[in-house]
Amino acid sequence: MVTVADRPRLDVPPPERGARLRAFLSRHRLFVAALALAFLLRVVTMLGYGPALWFNDSYEYVSGAVNPSRPSALRPNGYSFLLLLLRPLHSFALVAFVQHLMGLGIAVLIYTLLRGRFGLPGWGATLAAVPVLFDTYQIQLEHLIMSDVMFMLLVVGVITLVLWHRRMSWRLGAVIGLMLALTALTRSIGLPILALVVVYLLVKRTAWKTIAAMITACALPVVGYMAWFASAHGNFAMTNSDGAILYMRTSLFADCTKMKVDPREELELALLCISAPPSERHFSGQKYLWWAQNGQRFHAFGVGSTFTPEMNKTAGAFAQRAILSQPMDYLGIVAGDFFRAFHWGRPRFPDVQTYVQYEFPLTTKVLPAWSSYQGNTDTDARKYDPGLRVAQLQGKQRVIGTDLHAPWATFLQGYQRVVRLPGIVLGALLLVGLAGVVARWRRLGGAVLLPWLAAFGLILAPAATAEFDYRYLLPAVPLACLAAAISLRHGFSRPATAPPAVTDGDVVPDDAPTGTIMIGPAAPPATPTATATATATPPATATTEPPAVTDGPVATTPGAPDTGTTGPVTPDPGTPGPVTPSSGTASAPTTGSAG
Repeated sequence: MVTVADRPRLDVPPPERGARLRAFLSRHRLFVAALALAFLLRVVTMLGYGPALWFNDSYEYVSGAVNPSRPSALRPNGYSFLLLLLRPLHSFALVAFVQHLMGLGIAVLIYTLLRGRFGLPGWGATLAAVPVLFDTYQIQLEHLIMSDVMFMLLVVGVITLVLWHRRMSWRLGAVIGLMLALTALTRSIGLPILALVVVYLLVKRTAWKTIAAMITACALPVVGYMAWFASAHGNFAMTNSDGAILYMRTSLFADCTKMKVDPREELELALLCISAPPSERHFSGQKYLWWAQNGQRFHAFGVGSTFTPEMNKTAGAFAQRAILSQPMDYLGIVAGDFFRAFHWGRPRFPDVQTYVQYEFPLTTKVLPAWSSYQGNTDTDARKYDPGLRVAQLQGKQRVIGTDLHAPWATFLQGYQRVVRLPGIVLGALLLVGLAGVVARWRRLGGAVLLPWLAAFGLILAPAATAEFDYRYLLPAVPLACLAAAISLRHGFSRPATAPPAVTDGDVVPDDAPTGTIMIGPAAPPATPTATATATATPPATATTEPPAVTDGPVATTPGAPDTGTTGPVTPDPGTPGPVTPSSGTASAPTTGSAG
């Protein structure tokens, strides 16, 4: 029997937009509910602590936004550029709101990647985003005038783009390179992420043009920033603090006797030697970098001499000598700080003053009047946001950086005592991810390798180059959740049905399990001429859930239905007469899933 397909009707109205939205929300109802509740918590935070929270590093970032003509000697100015972009609105409350949206954006990226790329069910992908959505310290970090949340969003964004695409064009590589440049300009530790991504792409045999475009796109902004830095500070670098920070790392064990420092020939190194024996030194190296107290030698040349190119070079040389002369002492202190991250509790470290800045405060925050570039820290804040309240305290006009408002602030203080991600849980997530890497050893870790190495590196790097700090752990949390969820995705996935025939355009990764279907380019559209078939084919029924995907790409065809069968469906022999397709339905069958 020969049937003629009807032409598609052009006068059929598209589905109602509200119906499509309701269907979308229904499919993702669990995550949408979690996202709405997390947004509500952030609204409560803004109501309880206005306009924002402050850390000791906040003032340097604000100074960079108020005085953008000169790069900071301490840290890259990437976050200051964001503050500068928002400065015309003169509101730290807006800055905090944008950062809260960034935190929610990180959760959306996690959910989207796990659902759309790796086929996890809604509850599994939502569970992986829960720490970012509800952890109190994550919310508190978003409310701080700090660079960490911007850094987190950029890192998770890079990982998402790399994992989403199995084959990347050079244009996409350039976009990723620009994001990596912003990451490095936000925090110096972002530059090693570039090396990690490059190695991962080499393992995946990515085209050299893509890798070259990525490296070039990353290098140009970074080199431009370094040239700007050189014009202001005299040396081609991103900061004048990397050597000084490494000196802080070695200050707890460096012994000039073991280092064989000769004060007659190496006077500059000898001046940095700490007189107290290692057994009697403070438990935190920050004492020997930031605090100008007795026994601390970094400020031996005067406060104004710190973080200069010369001092940074000398401190770096001292630290390198200490590491090479006392490698076991160095490894021991690095291991101690690394495993400090995985406590069930939250011991106070490195000191009470620093520790409480990661807690929702119990009192109003008065901004200090420290000296800054062309001003003071409190006046810089008032220049940025003239709406900051000024109060008369102890006979002086003081700027109030944070006001508390009950009952919201009281609620958050109680919430912080209960809802948090313990360090031991972070360690368990890393172990699950490591198991996923080991299970995929034939494929060098597969898609689990990149987020797991990034999470592991973000925890290890501060321990190796600076010192443990609680806020350094938070950027590793979403990456550890991604690695663990990808490792467990086979446990989450439903058994696959018999796959349809793979066409020449389909892409099936080497590590795809049996039953996994990767859909390539769509079949060519049917021509308006009659289509002759020996047997009529009824219209296919689209599925609502995509199949679980492995380390390959998501090359889906929008609107392509999935019959769930391996061949055409023949009509029941007992059915009388020919079967013709309904009006508005294309007659050419399509193989694959709806994606």
